[in-house]
Amino acid sequence: MKLSFGVPDKRILDLAIKDLRQITRDRKSFFFLLIMPIAFTLLFGFAFGGNSTADPRLPIGLANEDGGELSQQLVLMLAASDVVRIEAEGTAVTELQQQVVDETIAAAVLIPAGFGSNLLDRGAVSVTIIGSGQAGFTVESEVETGAARVKSAAQTAQLSVDTAVAHNLLPAQSDQQVYFDDAFARALAAWEAPPVTIKHDESRAVADEANSNYSVFAHASPGMMAQFAIAGLMGAAGILVLEKKTRSVQRLLTTNMSRGQILAGHYLAMFVMIFLQLTVLILFGQLFLDLPYLGRPLATIVLTAVTALFCASLGMLIGVVARTEEQVTVLSLTPMFVLSALGGAWVPLEVTPESFQRIAYVTPLAWVIDGYKDILVRGQGLEAVGTAVLILLLYASVLFGLAAWRFRVD
Repeated sequence: MKLSFGVPDKRILDLAIKDLRQITRDRKSFFFLLIMPIAFTLLFGFAFGGNSTADPRLPIGLANEDGGELSQQLVLMLAASDVVRIEAEGTAVTELQQQVVDETIAAAVLIPAGFGSNLLDRGAVSVTIIGSGQAGFTVESEVETGAARVKSAAQTAQLSVDTAVAHNLLPAQSDQQVYFDDAFARALAAWEAPPVTIKHDESRAVADEANSNYSVFAHASPGMMAQFAIAGLMGAAGILVLEKKTRSVQRLLTTNMSRGQILAGHYLAMFVMIFLQLTVLILFGQLFLDLPYLGRPLATIVLTAVTALFCASLGMLIGVVARTEEQVTVLSLTPMFVLSALGGAWVPLEVTPESFQRIAYVTPLAWVIDGYKDILVRGQGLEAVGTAVLILLLYASVLFGLAAWRFRVD
């Protein structure tokens, strides 16, 4: 018997409405469709720092035994750092060492006496870092950067003084000190606003981090939406399995409904269910997580629609292949976990190795998540999600074709 798909008629709509009513009466379906994705979105978001007010900078202790102008300037730079924060200052070195051991602070910074004179006379940066591991290396790098700026500014100021003295412009020692302080301040200010800024955009990950609207929820929300859209298929696919077991499908075929119309009715129900699920989760993200899903409404609607088409096609294939409710559960949860793990639903692909990313983008969920992040993080519209839309339509077509073929031969 041939599959025939005409214009949707009342019989297809009635079958879809019947499926949707069965789904809404199942509390388990509601749990997987809405409660679980919201709970896991919050869990993953807060676990990875979403909307956290905690200071992300590394805590350090500092002992300044020099006390001079140059060492004080280094302290000010560290206090304004985006990498470290001074947690303990003016504490004895032995106490700072113990705090490092106790992991109260990430590292201790010791500025020894004579720091300023060594910097000016020999150009030597004599700062001791007490710490270990990656945190210690990070603190050391930040301190070295600050010390290098102080050194450069001091050398520039001293060169200006020497030049002025050589031309008899600064006869008095007091004038030399004032001139040095002024030149030193101007040199430091030049570090804050360099005349030339080089921006290197190596990947989309750089753009993600630079975007001020970025939130960990911008990854957790689409990731969990994609994951639980598949999990929500269990109820809908289970209805088709139940109809096959009770021979309801065979009874429908004795009426004037074709196999194509039966398949279309179940498919329409799955599509509507997933589309409504994603819409509710999008509104949750927009209203409660401050995610700009509606900043690009057309892109969001189109991507959501093709995601629902893909998931409905997968659900149809599960429904026609499975023989029992237990098989529906296995065939739904297995691809959910595999595709979620590979597609970056749990961990952003930007932090994974390039080889893993190449594998990830073979999976449809990677394109779903990446498409939503184009909207949320990068502020892009329909033109940016075009590739994701085409790939998801391809997956939907293949899966639906397999489902239709299997349904025909059953």
